[in-house]
Amino acid sequence: MLNKGYCVVGGNVFFSVVIPTYNRKPILEKCLKALESQQLSSLSVITDYEIVVIDDGSTDGTIEWLQQYQSEFPHVRTVEQNHQGAAAARNLGVEKALGDTIIFIDSDLVVTETFLQSHADALVEGQNKLGNDQFFTYGAVINTSNFENPTAEPYKITDFSRAFFATGNVAIPKHWLEKAGLFDTGFKLYGWEDLELGVRLKNLGLKLIKCPQAVGYHWHPAFNIEQIPQLIDQEIQRGKMGVVFYQKHPTLDVRMMIQMTLFHKILWGTLTLNGFLNERTMLPLLKWLISIGQSRLALELARIFLNWYNVKGVYQAYAEMKS
Repeated sequence: MLNKGYCVVGGNVFFSVVIPTYNRKPILEKCLKALESQQLSSLSVITDYEIVVIDDGSTDGTIEWLQQYQSEFPHVRTVEQNHQGAAAARNLGVEKALGDTIIFIDSDLVVTETFLQSHADALVEGQNKLGNDQFFTYGAVINTSNFENPTAEPYKITDFSRAFFATGNVAIPKHWLEKAGLFDTGFKLYGWEDLELGVRLKNLGLKLIKCPQAVGYHWHPAFNIEQIPQLIDQEIQRGKMGVVFYQKHPTLDVRMMIQMTLFHKILWGTLTLNGFLNERTMLPLLKWLISIGQSRLALELARIFLNWYNVKGVYQAYAEMKS
């Protein structure tokens, strides 16, 4: 892996795929195997690629497993850190990356065999169109709970994302990340660190080029009742981190993103009947839906009260910040 470089027009690409991971060994194995099985075209601008796995203090034997099977993953380089969160892990991955083009994915994402080639093709197209590298490519993410065959999941309307920049599936020149200041490690809890970086990238003039051919399948266990306390906690954390986001960028766009508006208060307050529809009152319905194989529908209904927890978390954190 000696050749590297980011093509402006007609050059070569050396990809560094940066993947933070924390206690996700079973799905990480599928993630890495998919990346090791990439099919590149004969005229590809990709000279080579590496996979930089940043272990964020896993306790499930991830490091030992990677060491034991390193011969199966020739593109993988492993970096270790104490548990500091995804933002710090991605920053370390960028720092250690050899390539000039960074691809961010999560360790529970399983990609298709044309994933890297699709990003490369979109980069070339973007460079030819814009005449510079002031952009990034954003691939598609399809959510699935099918562990045995994640890539069999069809695209669903709920997979649509309006995010400008999210680390589930993007390719971007390394120097723009560095110029923007990388990820803010002040986001200590769940949520928003990638979208906040996206605001800074947009302020630098970067453009988004969608790349739907670069598909990643985001695996997560099928929804069950036992997940509800963790999901509620995540929404409360997301609310708190949303206020951190707003402190850095006090704009209407950010208020809309973090749901800190009167509209969101009225919307989720009304849909939950001012909190009457919650994890306790909706429990029988959610259990029944799961029992008949409708866990996805159950999760979508649960999002009604989960969003209410998020909105309440935002306003509580905002009140604490002002006091």
